[in-house]
Amino acid sequence: MVSVTSGVQVLDRAVLVLDTVAHAGQCSLLELQRATDLPRPTVYRIAVGLERHGLLARDTDGRFVLGHRLAAWGAAAGRGLADAARPLLARLAEETGESAQLYVREGDRRVCIAVHERPSGLRDTVPLGAVLPLDRGSGGKVLLAWAVDASRFTVSARELAAVRARGWAASVGEREAGVASVSAPVFDGSESVLAAVSVSGPIDRLGPNPGRRMSAAVAAAARDLAAALGGPVKPAPVTAR
Repeated sequence: MVSVTSGVQVLDRAVLVLDTVAHAGQCSLLELQRATDLPRPTVYRIAVGLERHGLLARDTDGRFVLGHRLAAWGAAAGRGLADAARPLLARLAEETGESAQLYVREGDRRVCIAVHERPSGLRDTVPLGAVLPLDRGSGGKVLLAWAVDASRFTVSARELAAVRARGWAASVGEREAGVASVSAPVFDGSESVLAAVSVSGPIDRLGPNPGRRMSAAVAAAARDLAAALGGPVKPAPVTAR
């Protein structure tokens, strides 16, 4: 949840409402009131006001969800990164035969801001805009491995240290049963992790040790994206065994 305050109460409350809906996915008015601990009339006025501006909407059950205007703003904010990533994700999908994604951290979650599906056959789709956990799946662990607040999450320090040493992360059936993935970090100009490049697919195709097959290609795509954005190019990862 939002912990930063601006000193403008109505703005801080509106951001709190938006953040609550973003983390929950959908909220009834009662759930919003309980989660924000704001008076019910206040929550109602803020939520309805945000709805009129297109920042919130209602699902078929009348619960509040994020509005399309936020999606448009998010797309505009990440356009440079996503645009730079698309040809590299296309190349990665062609090289590996699997779907490729780009994730960025948003609070305590990660968001998929670019996707390229595998060329043919059975697909393992992560929808554009999907909000996923940071502590499960290779993409989340890459985003956490260099994060200053990684200790807040359930991933062990030893595991994150291994990710940093290798330069990539892999997961098998961790976020979703039957799905494996491999991810590598994209560093920005200050050598902080800006994003995670990933490939994912069924364990039947990637096998029980997907890093052995995929890590070199994924790490190369991440390095190429960092170079395209003007960030530092990190050394190649340790070969998977």
